[in-house]
Amino acid sequence: MNACPPFNYLLVLPHVHVQNANAVSSPLTHGFPSMTAFLGTMWALERKARGAGLDLAFNAVGVVCHDHQEQVTEGGFVKSFRLTRNPVDKDGSTAAIVEEGRIHLDLSLVLAISSENWHDEAQQQAEAGAVARLLAGMRVAGGSIVPPSRPQRLRHQPMVFDLTGTEEQRAAVFRRARMRLLPGFVLVARDDLLDERHVEMSEEASGIGRLDAWLSLARINWRYDTDADRGKGAWRHDREGGGWIVPIPVGYGALSGLRPAGSVARARDTTTPFRFVESLYSVGEWVSPHRLHAPEQLLWYPDSRPDQGLYRCRNDYRPAADAALPAYDFD
Repeated sequence: MNACPPFNYLLVLPHVHVQNANAVSSPLTHGFPSMTAFLGTMWALERKARGAGLDLAFNAVGVVCHDHQEQVTEGGFVKSFRLTRNPVDKDGSTAAIVEEGRIHLDLSLVLAISSENWHDEAQQQAEAGAVARLLAGMRVAGGSIVPPSRPQRLRHQPMVFDLTGTEEQRAAVFRRARMRLLPGFVLVARDDLLDERHVEMSEEASGIGRLDAWLSLARINWRYDTDADRGKGAWRHDREGGGWIVPIPVGYGALSGLRPAGSVARARDTTTPFRFVESLYSVGEWVSPHRLHAPEQLLWYPDSRPDQGLYRCRNDYRPAADAALPAYDFD
């Protein structure tokens, strides 16, 4: 498994308000954009930064969600997306456009940056401001960025955290950084939970696949436990003592071999080899930033293996007992 690429600075773009982002992250999941969308934003932002003369390398990205508002109907157990009518064609008929679910987001983007020219603090702030201005003219997960109102502009100023020191200094800087990201929640990978559930279900029944384990983790499973001593029972679910677990897409798997560039009709890019893919799924968890021990636990990075037909996102989060977590530190 790959490890997070090296970096020496964290650039935090706080409280980015995104309107009408894509809430449908894959054919089977919804509620928050896929991490592939944020990696795409990171790469597009890096290209724009290089084009503007900034010598910066963006190696990984983290996303902190402060608030969200999925555009769905209110009331009732079953909810539906609020969709708009498609524009009409030249002949007056409805255009064949599939409307996507939408969500409004309040995000903080955390970019892992490698740079040899950020030794001067004034240059850091100037180039961080330039990156923030470039992002303001882009789309994030298909949504538009809403500029902050005048009273809130100070809250939206980019922040740079220097991680070029010793391990102790890096830890102290990250403690300050994670407190600046509160209140909010970070999406981290929990592939380990999928492995554990698969083993548990395989011990109870034969023929259990990883899809069964994934579906089991995607819902709340209730069971009736009977107390043999007292002859009484109670309904219990499997989320007791667990975290905020969610099914997530983590990339794409190949369905075909690589086809020459321009050989597939109506492909968006005619200069890059083409391949048909499908979504890859795993399990994630929403955690508070103050529970993270290192910036690598926050960040997502690409792990592309074309020879194996895998193009997926990775995250180096490892769970730890609450007792092992440091106390709140606002230094």
